[in-house]
Amino acid sequence: MSQFGHKCTEALCTGMRSAVSVIERAMTQYVVAALYKFTAFDTPQALISGIQTCCLEQGVKGTLLVATEGINGTIAGSRKGIDAVINHLRGLPGCSDLEHKESYASENPFLRMKTRLKKEIVTLGVEGVDPNGAVGTYVAPGDWNTLIAADDVAVIDTRNDYEVAIGSFDGAIDPKTASFGDFPKWWEENKDQFEGKRIAMFCTGGIRCEKSTSYLKSQGVADVFHLQGGILKYLEEVPENQSRWSGECFVFDQRVSVGHGLEVGDYALCFACRRPITQADMASERYEKGVSCPQCYDEVPQERKERFRERQKQVRLAEERGTRHIGS
Repeated sequence: MSQFGHKCTEALCTGMRSAVSVIERAMTQYVVAALYKFTAFDTPQALISGIQTCCLEQGVKGTLLVATEGINGTIAGSRKGIDAVINHLRGLPGCSDLEHKESYASENPFLRMKTRLKKEIVTLGVEGVDPNGAVGTYVAPGDWNTLIAADDVAVIDTRNDYEVAIGSFDGAIDPKTASFGDFPKWWEENKDQFEGKRIAMFCTGGIRCEKSTSYLKSQGVADVFHLQGGILKYLEEVPENQSRWSGECFVFDQRVSVGHGLEVGDYALCFACRRPITQADMASERYEKGVSCPQCYDEVPQERKERFRERQKQVRLAEERGTRHIGS
């Protein structure tokens, strides 16, 4: 065979190996689906068994919360399994247009499947707030920059303080809330400063803004807007050179944080307090893997640290055996 023939054969084999590699990755890669839908479930408890059974049959793991106001959660599994579960959920009352966001992982980030009945699918703690009845005006990511640049618009970040700390929109107001349920109290204490302003709100994926804008509507605020699809949709669709976002966006999965184009960010996670941490944090003498970080070092009692150390020891031993510890 000529040298040219050998090169063609080698190129063909390389191409075939590459194609096989792509197929193998696709077959072994897990699909992570984040979803929510506000809709009225008259008897949410009656839906739990069917959802749980469908997920278990498809080998899907994660957590789904079901309440009279709808469904919310994140699940992971094979492409076929996730598609089957999403189709099942779209068959629930009022969920035919349920949407979800996907990311991917080399291993399933969840250990088990839990379908739970809750009072709220995202906890605000205010009776009568109903996104099915009234909600703010949706603003597409491509129109967001124009809205928040207006002089009569106040931009409010509805996320928790540790999320805001690693990134937000330029000029956005940080309520410095430790949990979403603290937002109504903050609003009552600060609402006078927003008199005559239009309110633009945003969160990670959109669900908290469904509740917060509905709450402001119930408080008599007329002009309330929120970023459709949340920060994640904005970072996915808006080019970095046109972006008004600074920093990274904390996400509640194995990526920890993402930047523009949803590229995985530079943050890790403290497994003691579940806050994002930097390389500098991990170099601190107050950082101990699985036990503490500079942010939670003084918050965690010594007996809890000892429990965390024992857990971390078991995680390490499981890794040495080539298995996964249930609490890792």
